[in-house]
Amino acid sequence: MHQRPVLLVIAHGSRDPRHAATVHALVRRVRSRRPGLRVEVGFLDFNIPSVQGVLESLAAEGVRDVVALPLLLTRAFHAKTDIPAVLREAPARLRIRQAEVLGPSPLLLRALERRLYEAGLTPADKSTTGIVLASAGSTDPEAIAVIDGLAREWWRTGWCAVRPAFASAALPRTEDAVRELRALGCERVAVAPYVLAPGFLPDRIARGAVDADVLAEVLGPAPEVARVLLERYDAAALTPVLAAVGA
Repeated sequence: MHQRPVLLVIAHGSRDPRHAATVHALVRRVRSRRPGLRVEVGFLDFNIPSVQGVLESLAAEGVRDVVALPLLLTRAFHAKTDIPAVLREAPARLRIRQAEVLGPSPLLLRALERRLYEAGLTPADKSTTGIVLASAGSTDPEAIAVIDGLAREWWRTGWCAVRPAFASAALPRTEDAVRELRALGCERVAVAPYVLAPGFLPDRIARGAVDADVLAEVLGPAPEVARVLLERYDAAALTPVLAAVGA
């Protein structure tokens, strides 16, 4: 029987213990959705196990095929530079495919709405509620364009207005977007963090949401996020192996 590639979820890592705890909760949900699939997690920084350590352990066990999945919402520096560099250092016996990042995906919009409804909104509130789509931010114009496009797409589903905001590297900040939505005349303003796990930048988003009516939780282990991970895994498992990785 052909052995399915191991799924290696690559997370950024953080000094904030909530980050790793949330990543592990998401990985548990992925495992529960696909019981026969081996899912490992490695961190780029701050937490263990490291990505390199997991790859070396897998190679030592005799694993051949790995799908490396960046736990990222946009294709920016980590997806384009950091992660490929780490994968190139992998043991030569491994055949590694790098999956696409999670976003954009309609499922992630559903996860954002799930978090807003859990925070107290209802579908009946949509037309009178302005949303701040608050992401970590990036210096990569492609990543910023994706967030802008996501805000426009989400607005078309019936919200009063949707404005992107960024916790770093780009403007506007969350608090500025909250003020703009108030000025537009939306009856209430909600902040939806477009981030996967708690940490320094999500805390900055929360501070910027102090004048909003609703602050949703981070996406975390939402079932829709787990589904996107498995979609990305399945797509990558069918693609040719990158010859440069581990060569």
